[in-house]
Amino acid sequence: MSELSHVDREGRARMVDVSAKSDTTRIAVAAGELRTTAEVVALVRADDMPKADVLSTARIAGITGAKKTSELIPLCHQLALSSVKVEFGFTEDTITIEATAKTKGPTGVEMEALTAVAVAGLTLHDMVKAVDPAATLNGIRLLTKEGGKHGHWERPAEQAPVDIPTLADAPEPTEDIAPEELSDSDQRTAVVLVASTGAAIGTRADTTGPVLAQWLGGLGFSVRGPLIYADAEIDIGLADALRFEPSLVISTGGTGASPTDATPEATLAVLDRELPGIAEAIRQRGTAKFPLAALSRGVAGQAGRSVVVNLPGSPGGVKDGMAVLEPLLDHLLAQVAGGGNHDNK
Repeated sequence: MSELSHVDREGRARMVDVSAKSDTTRIAVAAGELRTTAEVVALVRADDMPKADVLSTARIAGITGAKKTSELIPLCHQLALSSVKVEFGFTEDTITIEATAKTKGPTGVEMEALTAVAVAGLTLHDMVKAVDPAATLNGIRLLTKEGGKHGHWERPAEQAPVDIPTLADAPEPTEDIAPEELSDSDQRTAVVLVASTGAAIGTRADTTGPVLAQWLGGLGFSVRGPLIYADAEIDIGLADALRFEPSLVISTGGTGASPTDATPEATLAVLDRELPGIAEAIRQRGTAKFPLAALSRGVAGQAGRSVVVNLPGSPGGVKDGMAVLEPLLDHLLAQVAGGGNHDNK
């Protein structure tokens, strides 16, 4: 039988001695959900709550909570956190929360990631309670952790918590989707990934990720993100985006000729095969209005059963990408899943 690490042989609480453990890079990802009303979700997405700046306030609260974990949880070690990210997503009646904590040290950061989710969720509750006092914070759980003696750990699917929103709670696909393109068993999931060093460190606001998330939600996708990563860490961002094998990953930013633009190279490294026509169509549409759009090096392709598409980081480039992708997505995703009509020529 396994022993509880925080209890000694006499049954007394103790702080684990980690002095003999080696320093390694440790990463933990946790998640949770605030179940509320469709009205509240719409208000938060429009930033139209009586208490403004809902997501920004909850994000800062989550990061602060992670930094103060050792003060809140009695037996936790003090850690020098190198990074804490808190991201939000939406379903029809849910605000999803995901926190990633990173450090280099002798012990893990699971509690910091979980605390970030809990404090961000409680802050969301505080911000929305005037409209929905019955909102509930559900399903706070660890998703993955890296580092230390045990290396990679990922939450088994059978341990998923009950009574929390699932992909089945996402809005139904819009009525203009042809029945031969989607079956009842299809799960339309998408991740929005933003490559922006400024947005990652908080010196500039990301304007493209929320536009993509709202557009995809309107097309019937259950959307995760926007996930925001610095240009130098976009490879980590892609691994994060692909972790749950979504149907679609759309990135924005990092496709130009600047020395720091690394999105195309990082994307090519994870693709099993390219879909060059998509990237070329997006470039051609942009170049017709703005010649400098030809400098975008974005690529598109398949990583397993996920479709990955790079878009430029400008609002105009994202608008061009959406215009090109919208008539293609249903048939493309059906083909990748093994279906679709090949006779339309």
